[in-house]
Amino acid sequence: MDIIYLLLPVALVIVVIIIGIFFWAVKSDQFEDMEGPAHRILMDDDASENKKTDSDSTAGSSAKNPDK
Repeated sequence: MDIIYLLLPVALVIVVIIIGIFFWAVKSDQFEDMEGPAHRILMDDDASENKKTDSDSTAGSSAKNPDK
């Protein structure tokens, strides 16, 4: 029974800390745009492939044509 006198205040302190962290996250706009990063990941693959093929084609053309 004595352990309850220790565990109850410790649990309440942990709950207060978690609530404080949650309100800090909301206040600092951590939950503002939840879908944007997920869509950005899908769109980045196409953009990086285009850049990669452009750099490959310019590197290959300069190797074929040493005058450039």
